[in-house]
Amino acid sequence: MEANPNSLDLNGLKTKSKIIYDPLYGFINLTPLEWEIIHSPFYQRLRWIKQLGFSFYVFPGAEHSRFGHSIGVMNNAHSILQSIGVAVPDEKLFSGKYDEEEVIYHQSIRLAALLHDLGTFPFSHTTEMSYIKYGETSKIKKSRDLADDHENLGSFIIKNTDYPSGITYILKKYNIDPQAISDWVKGISESLLGNQILHSEIDCDRMDYLLRDAHYTGLNYGAYDREYLLHHFEVSMVGDHRILTINKNAIHCVEDFLLSRFSWYSQVIRSTRGAKYDAIAEKVTSYLLENNLILKFGELLELIEKGSEEFFKFNDFYFMSILHRHYMKGEFDKVPDIKDMVSCLLFQRPCMALRSDDLKQRLLNQDEPQSNQKIIKKSFDFFERAREVLKKYGDKQHWIIDDIPEKNNIVFVKSKSRIVKDLKTNNVLLTRDPVKINFGDDNVKLLAEVENSVISKLQDTYNFIPNVYCSMESYEILRTHKVVD
Repeated sequence: MEANPNSLDLNGLKTKSKIIYDPLYGFINLTPLEWEIIHSPFYQRLRWIKQLGFSFYVFPGAEHSRFGHSIGVMNNAHSILQSIGVAVPDEKLFSGKYDEEEVIYHQSIRLAALLHDLGTFPFSHTTEMSYIKYGETSKIKKSRDLADDHENLGSFIIKNTDYPSGITYILKKYNIDPQAISDWVKGISESLLGNQILHSEIDCDRMDYLLRDAHYTGLNYGAYDREYLLHHFEVSMVGDHRILTINKNAIHCVEDFLLSRFSWYSQVIRSTRGAKYDAIAEKVTSYLLENNLILKFGELLELIEKGSEEFFKFNDFYFMSILHRHYMKGEFDKVPDIKDMVSCLLFQRPCMALRSDDLKQRLLNQDEPQSNQKIIKKSFDFFERAREVLKKYGDKQHWIIDDIPEKNNIVFVKSKSRIVKDLKTNNVLLTRDPVKINFGDDNVKLLAEVENSVISKLQDTYNFIPNVYCSMESYEILRTHKVVD
């Protein structure tokens, strides 16, 4: 990154912006406020957190971080605002003065996009799930009533760091309301349009990570026509509300985006080759939390409030150093199963993904939860049978863990019936997440309702990918006793 105080906008006007070069989008201009935030310790921490967890064990190029991703998300938010005609001129945006409502709105959207992953955990979502399940803040008396996830941790940083180099301090310095930015990050702002730009089935976040992850892994599953999609974003009115829609001419571009995301999660994120290391890391993190070997959520909140520099070590290197230190000191010897899992993470030692008819990948229907529960139960029953065999014939070093999703997280879109079921408004078009298609003359439909859309035929479908992993030694026992072929 470099300062570029004399950079020119499209009209040839001098601005006070700074500039950064991104491998996907080229040069990205930053406002003085954004430049200061990016160079704060809280944001710099994101350099040391991998975007794709342990996927780099499978795709060596996947070394990119949340740092670059978040800047890319901000750039996409800016591009959407330009596309729908809500962006302010560059000379106003990059002036560093926030005395007009439109400028504050534009800058706030960019800030929320930039800060959306501020609270990311080591190896991203890999260790976060352990913190969520551990649920410390619901156990302690002085609970701040927060879920132990990255969104709430990031929101806490935004609102509780009113000291030099703190995010709150920097925002206030430029007369930006931290609470408002926190609401944008959580997707609960009063502006439905802004919430959709930041949190929806096609938003600035997904638009970046699909292209960025595909670029660094070398795969093309996440490819879609970004420029064509951006060109067709529009603002439509539903009553007194402005909502984000996409012109009907881009229906197939939208479908391509959603199909790419479905394929990406199915083929890469949930692939047993990489997902097994993420599942092991989650199990190991749970052990570390239960035995006070890693910073807990409440401790993180206290470090943030105090402005302690110790918080900034909370990254991938911190996690791996804990594992390495305790492993080399022999402190995992008393728990041979955890020791073996740790060695898998430290040295990429192989483990097995079990195969069974009860663990087959299936396309299920979002709208048939009872039928789905029967299939999900079969997967858990298989896991329990295998675990009982290991209890009987194995010893403490033999381990098995499940990675069986209980929620339908790999979907094309949320089905129309699920949207209606979860409806919190009297108009389905005023729900935040679903893709809306604009046919002109105030004729807006959910993509799931468009008859000539492939997605309308797939809208109730989700991909169920159950996985069960075990050590190589455990696999031999299970094979001997015919639990697996």
